[in-house]
This record gives sequence, C-alpha cells and structure tokens, in this order.
Amino acid sequence: MTYEQQANIQLQFWQHKMQKKPSLGDRIAKGLQNKINDIIPEKMHSTITAIIEKMVKGVLFGAQHTTGSAKPDISFQMREMNVKSRVEFYQKTASVEGAITGAGGFLMGLADFPILLALKIKLLFEIATLYGFDIDDYRERLYILYIFQLAFSSQQKRNEVYKLMENWKAYSQSLPADVQEFNWRTFQQEYRDYIDLAKMAQLLPVIGAAVGAVVNYKLIAQLGDTAMNCYRMRGVLDKIEG
Repeated sequence: MTYEQQANIQLQFWQHKMQKKPSLGDRIAKGLQNKINDIIPEKMHSTITAIIEKMVKGVLFGAQHTTGSAKPDISFQMREMNVKSRVEFYQKTASVEGAITGAGGFLMGLADFPILLALKIKLLFEIATLYGFDIDDYRERLYILYIFQLAFSSQQKRNEVYKLMENWKAYSQSLPADVQEFNWRTFQQEYRDYIDLAKMAQLLPVIGAAVGAVVNYKLIAQLGDTAMNCYRMRGVLDKIEG
C-alpha cells in the first residue's frame, strides 16, 4: 500500500469522525467545560474575547505572515513529513511555554492564551504553505480560521463547520473578492463561543502547570491532525496522484 493510499484511508476515517452525532460523552465534556467557564471571572472572559477578536482580524486583514514557500516538485509523502515535523516542533514549544505560564496561576495562565493562539495560527500558516496553498488570498486565511474552529469545537458545532468546509470550493466562490467586504465581526462572535474551552482549565490554580504542559502538547497535535486532513480533503491527494 502506498503512502498516498494510507493517507486516503486516514482521511476517510477522519471524515466519518467529523460527521458523527454528539455522543453522551461529548455532552458530558461540554457540560464540564461550561462549569470551568463559569469559574473564570467575567473580566477574564472579556479579555479573552478581545484577544480572539484581535487574532481573527489580524489573520484576515494583517500583513503577510512569514512562512517561506513550498517546493512545487516535492512528493506528497515528503510534503507530509515536513508538515509532521513542524507539528512536533510546535508541540514541544507550546508544552514548555504552557508549563511555565500555567505555574503562575490566573495572570500567567491568561498570558499564555494569546501566546498559544499565535503559535497555533503560525503553525497553520506553515502547513498551508507546505501544502502549496497561497495565503496571500484572504479566503485561504479564512480557511485557516475554519480549520482552527473545526479542531476545537463541540461535536455539534463541528458537524456544522465540517459541512461548510466539505463544500469549500463552492462556498469560497460566494465570498467577496475584497477582504474589506467580509463580515469579520459576525465571524469572531461565533468563534468566541466554541474554541479552546478546555484550555480555560489552565487559568485555575494548582492544576495550571500540568494543564499547561500536557494540554498544550495535545492541542497542537489535534490541530495538526485536523489541518492535515482538511488539506487532504481539498484534493491535494488527487493532484499528487494525478
């Protein structure tokens, strides 16, 4: 079995997972996340909302991110080896950073939030480039934000986001050509309600350091896996095999 065939099988399993109905475990996890959310002071929720708004606006409207460029003649297997290598690098970086900030309690844990977001977004820009997509196009940046949301949503929300991404070509053609015409405010308001709820536990005393190290590592792995399959779904495998 070729690497491409293995990747295609992995993609099919992942697509099935993305379309599953919320299970009892999913509902319990969501309830636990909501309880953690209730413990966090309102002022911190407001700060986090502002951070996410800034991130969304920065990704859509900001200057070109420095990511380098992918070699057009590289094999699909080597392309994915490079992607996995970058994911591992960001996992180690985020784990160390999370342990340090998590040990500091509320304020340091809060400081970790924008740092981790920045690491995740930087990783996604690198992955997009490694797969050969043009991130100068704001619609590709929007796709990156949807990958982010898909990775960290509840299963119910994941079902909705997946349907949109599954038909990305048609959806992206309906978007305005000018980024200034895109309704980013509505998007960020939706975004705030679903991403990184589990990460809120890092703001709690005593357990913050452990959460920071372990959860950061796992969240980056989850994001990397989601991104790889999202780009596989964009027809990358067909282009390589064709």
